[in-house]
Amino acid sequence: MSPPAPQTTGYRYLFTLPGARRFTAGNLLARLPVGMFSVSAVVMIAGSRGSYALAGAVTATGLAATAVAGPLLARLVDRHGQARIALPATVVSVLGSLALLLCVRYDAPGWTLFAAYAGTAATPNIGGLSRARWTHLLRDEPGALHTANAFEQAADELCFMLGPVLASFLTGTFFPEAGTLAAAVLLLAGMLLFTAQRATEPPPTPRSQGPSPLRSPGIPPLLACFTATGAVFGSMEVVTIAYADAQGHRAAAGAVLALQAAGSCAAGLAYGARKPESVRFSWCLAAMAALMTLPWAAAGLAGSLWALAAALLVAGMATAPTMVTAMTLVQNRTPADRLNEGMSLMVTGLLTGIASGSAAGGWAAEHLSPASAYAIPVAAATVALGVASLTRTGGVRGTP
Repeated sequence: MSPPAPQTTGYRYLFTLPGARRFTAGNLLARLPVGMFSVSAVVMIAGSRGSYALAGAVTATGLAATAVAGPLLARLVDRHGQARIALPATVVSVLGSLALLLCVRYDAPGWTLFAAYAGTAATPNIGGLSRARWTHLLRDEPGALHTANAFEQAADELCFMLGPVLASFLTGTFFPEAGTLAAAVLLLAGMLLFTAQRATEPPPTPRSQGPSPLRSPGIPPLLACFTATGAVFGSMEVVTIAYADAQGHRAAAGAVLALQAAGSCAAGLAYGARKPESVRFSWCLAAMAALMTLPWAAAGLAGSLWALAAALLVAGMATAPTMVTAMTLVQNRTPADRLNEGMSLMVTGLLTGIASGSAAGGWAAEHLSPASAYAIPVAAATVALGVASLTRTGGVRGTP
């Protein structure tokens, strides 16, 4: 008997799989608005109402609503399939974005901003839908799945790199609501293309045989780590916009945030090209906690937007390896027939953290100073490391 053929890995291999290029194209188009919505909403609301605290609170409300609705929506996806659930949910989300735009445009009462933005909670976990397809296609190839996870994280970072720049350009060049309007159109178009690719869609499981992901060993501490990591992202975004505004360069905020995503994207692609057997989750979190001190130091000591931009580029390099390792752990520990639910649960934790971080960052930037507010992401990253260390989550490698 001849020995089994070695597994093929590498980014090129991923896109030789039938249908992979088409569903990836649709997913990237739908995912780009994820990096646009928050920045567009913050700029639109703060410019109209003159309050970063209000802008942060509104975006936090929408993210919190998404955190609650996400796992329920993902459970429906697992049971009924991606196309039947994700597309109608996207339509509801787009209507929520348009409602927010109209409320800001026509100076509606403040409470309507919260109600309208909460409608975006119907946005599907777009990255999770794509990762579920890779898990289905590469279920017998763990090395290739690691590479696919790294590609997906790099795609997330690419969208967060381009999204804020595009949002800042549209809101600054045309009208304040232009970013939100363009994001809604791109989201709907991308989801139409993605869900049209039925050949690569994982088969639905009407009756799940697996336990709830929350009952799977190791998942609760991972959820806590995702929440703390989300607080890093949420606070960093709002604080950076406020800092750029205080420096008289509000239009440059998107570009500065894009550098953080660029550092993460590059690190993620490099990480996916190597075998990570020796990389532990706690090491990634320790690197993130250490590097998050750089923006704080740059803002407080240098007082320069360009120094901050360089610090964010370096600080971002710990993000993608952390998220890839964490998501691999989630995939390994979640029952196969509840994979969308398990990944969406992690996104729920992430969004809960982003919401909390956005609110805390907005409050600190307004009541303390934008430079001092950079202590918030440092504290959140330290909490994530502490949770992983105390629960020994960090002692588990990111591969099977």
